Amino acid sequence: MRNQCFNPYLPPWEYIPDGEPHIYNGRVFVYGSHDSFNGYVYCMNDYVCWSASVDDLSDWCYEGVIYRKTQDPRNTDGRMNLFAPDVTKGPDGRYYLYYVLDGLSIVSVAVCDSPASGFKFHGYVAYKDGTLLGEREGDQAQFDPGVLTEGKKTYLYTGFCGPGDKSRKGAMATVLADDMLTIIEEPVFVIPSQPYSEGTGFEGFEFFEAPSIRKFNDTYYLVYSSISMHELCYATSKNPTLGFKYGGVIVSNCDKHIDTYKDPEMATYFAGNNHGGMIDVNGQMYIFYHRHTNGTNFSRQACAEPIKIEEDGSIKQVEMTSCGLNEKPLIGRGEYPAYIACNLFSKSEKNNHPLHHESWMDGCFPKITQDGRDGDEEPGYIANMRDSAIAGFKYFDFENVNRITVKTRGYAHGHLEVKTSWDGKTLAKIPIESSNIWAESSAFLDISYGVFPLYFEFKGTGGTNLLSFRLE
Repeated sequence: MRNQCFNPYLPPWEYIPDGEPHIYNGRVFVYGSHDSFNGYVYCMNDYVCWSASVDDLSDWCYEGVIYRKTQDPRNTDGRMNLFAPDVTKGPDGRYYLYYVLDGLSIVSVAVCDSPASGFKFHGYVAYKDGTLLGEREGDQAQFDPGVLTEGKKTYLYTGFCGPGDKSRKGAMATVLADDMLTIIEEPVFVIPSQPYSEGTGFEGFEFFEAPSIRKFNDTYYLVYSSISMHELCYATSKNPTLGFKYGGVIVSNCDKHIDTYKDPEMATYFAGNNHGGMIDVNGQMYIFYHRHTNGTNFSRQACAEPIKIEEDGSIKQVEMTSCGLNEKPLIGRGEYPAYIACNLFSKSEKNNHPLHHESWMDGCFPKITQDGRDGDEEPGYIANMRDSAIAGFKYFDFENVNRITVKTRGYAHGHLEVKTSWDGKTLAKIPIESSNIWAESSAFLDISYGVFPLYFEFKGTGGTNLLSFRLE
């Protein structure tokens, strides 16, 4: 790789949640919905696409707008937003984009001759008699389509099931003909919702939304968001439409269940909804997911972590990290942007759990944000670090480093304590004073050789913003 990779792997001013990665023509294309910086609802923008060579996941290319919300015949005025999509290559060699508009419960399809040169509306998924899927009596609402094409069949997975809602039974699988629209096998339920999970093995990890399907060797992996929202779980089967068994959690966007550096119930990032998919790039598996920023649920950014499928087919949960697609620790020297923080929480929050939206909105919680307006190519930074706020970065390979410098801005007086564990020994104290511009402060760093995370905890009055840090 020419450069190092970070999380988020796209620029800090880009907000692509629900990322579905696919490899076409030697490149990884990521299709997702498109949030707005400081958006007031989900998915306010048109679909765009980013891609990278399978040989250099640090170099992402903007492919531009691939589909506009007004292209759907039922949304010519643009009043409905484009929710999470997925793409598959059809039997005819063309690329098919499946999506659901936020005010409808039917599945729309667009088509393109190449992976990202501009999709055109194709039609709606329908039964053989022309009735649209989701509109026939007894149909359940369609949501979050995930698709997989094998031969002349395309498997479509959909669903949204809130906890306690007995009108929704779970994730559905529907089989389509080679026209990519006509149903040839009607919907069947493959993962239960919460009211219908007793005795299934999915108890506590029932289906909520975000089905994403992949096949590796002879096994189908159905990734989905559980009723906890923040975690991506998986289920496996040898058959694409039946027999799925619960596998486990792959990633949580607040690191819940991880016990390697904290209590497993402790959340070390704001917990919001989650959506993503798996991919194999040159023999290395990854899970793509998203995190929440800007003190809102509506400005989400794309992240990824390397994972491993064990010999028995299982996948162990991985931590959120700052390195992600890098696959290895970051170089323990040089300057790094603060927006790559993978842990962000406050010890002053009740029970150390930033699990509720109110804890972020009350003004006391740190957040990743940017200046300017949506679309402005501004650097990201951590805002509102008040007393006991902690920002964590993982991982660095340290060698002969003895000084650390930070760039901060804001009305604050105190210091940043630098540690290699969030509750560990202080290795440096960097003085912080009020400044209306980005100002540098430095301190001696007493750190050993080896691979460690870095944690910054602010102690003092007021609130500071962290733009970057430099290791020397």
